[in-house]
Parts: sequence; C-alpha cells; structure tokens
Amino acid sequence: MKIASYNVNGVNGRLEVLLRWIGEAAPDVVCLQELKAPQEKFPIKPIEAAGYGAVWLGQKSWNGVAILAKGQQPHLTRRGLPGEPEDEHSRYIEAIVEGIMIGGLYLPNGNPYPGPKFDYKLRWFKRLHNYAAELLELEVPVVLAGDYNVMPTEFDVYKPERWTNDALFRVEVREAYKNLVDQGWTDALRHLHPDERIYTFWDYFRNAYARDAGLRIDHFLLSSEAASRLARAEVDKHVRGWDHSSDHAPVWIELQEKPAKISR
Repeated sequence: MKIASYNVNGVNGRLEVLLRWIGEAAPDVVCLQELKAPQEKFPIKPIEAAGYGAVWLGQKSWNGVAILAKGQQPHLTRRGLPGEPEDEHSRYIEAIVEGIMIGGLYLPNGNPYPGPKFDYKLRWFKRLHNYAAELLELEVPVVLAGDYNVMPTEFDVYKPERWTNDALFRVEVREAYKNLVDQGWTDALRHLHPDERIYTFWDYFRNAYARDAGLRIDHFLLSSEAASRLARAEVDKHVRGWDHSSDHAPVWIELQEKPAKISR
C-alpha cells in the first residue's frame, strides 16, 4: 500500500497540480493539509472522478485536512484532535483504510516566537502526544502523517544556525517531537534514509528550490505494527518544481503485505 502526505497549500487553487500528481504517482491513500477551503467547498467531484473517495475537515481561508483513498471510501473515525474542546482549528482527521488507521494532521506553525501562537503549538503537540499514546495501546497498524511544522534535527534544515528562534526549530518543539517518537513510533523517512539530507519544503522566496535550501517538516510516524511492513519512504521532489505548485512536495511510504525485518 502506497500512502502519501501532501500539504497542497490550497486545494482548489492547486487542484490541477494535485490531480496531475495523483495521476502520475497513483497513491492508494493521500493525506492532504492546508486545504484552505470551507467544508462545502472541498472539490469532491473532481477527486471522485480521479477515482478516490474522501473524508475531510475544512476551514475557511486556513488549515483544513483530508484523507483520500483510491477506489473506496475511507472509514472516518475522528474529526479533530481531543483535549481542547474550544479549539476550532481544522487540523486532524482520522480514517481506516484496508485495516490501517491513518491520522492526517497539520500541526500549528507557531510563529512568531515567543507568543500565543507558539504556546498554542506546544499545547497542540501535548494533545497529540496524549492521543498518540492511546493509539499505540490499540496494537494495530497506525500511520500519523502530515505537516508537523518541525525540523527534528540540524540534519533536517538548510543552514540551521539561521533557525534557532523560529517556532519550527525551537528546542521546545524539537523536544516535543522527540518525546512523541520515543513513545514507540518510527520516523519512516529518517529510518530508511538515516544519513541523507532530505527536504520536503522549499520556500517560494530567495530561489530556495533551485538552491535546494529546504526543510524536512512533513513526516510519517508509524506504530510498530505498521513499521514492520515499511518497505519504502520517498519524497516526490520534482513536483515542487511544477508551475503553480505548493511550497511542499508530496511525501510517501510503501507498506508491504507481510512484515519486513527492520532494526530500530
């Protein structure tokens, strides 16, 4: 099974790019972030025409997450992350596809630091930490995929010295990510590419893509049941170079039917 994550940066404005990539890559499941569309404006008809069922949680102007499944309707299990009932941000959606529980997430950016947006980011991370522990207790294949808005290590950011006080690289955020992984999750991309400098995001400014001045902020965290089936993890970097593309590139993993032998 090929599972992808793509911060599309506006699902309607970049629908042509999304459909082009889906047609080329043929993922079985796609987690989308930054829909930037209210619930009723999600482009379900062209997505269904491309052969995918979908569940989504929209929001006007900002945020928004969705899960697409090829040839079937994802079985929705949750809209919204528990722990803060007054939080109206559309940042988490969860569904079961082919026996795999998939959580699609868009973690807050948190800038500027310090400030209320950064505080909200840490609270959201704590809520994710608590809920992820519950998911691990299910002892089923779980995939938490999306834009985490964190570069876990200096190896995941171009010129890390420039990012010390950015909310994507603050020590508190990196520690929150490490604490989450240490629950028992496998960072799929880093697990299969431990020594490679891999990016998933390139800013629109300062010719960042051409210079490969990127960040790795889109991640797949796998429970042990999912990690045992991990075969591949890659970034479709070339998509970032398409006209009118998102500033993120699609990231994907492949899970095989039978568990693979991996070391952690």
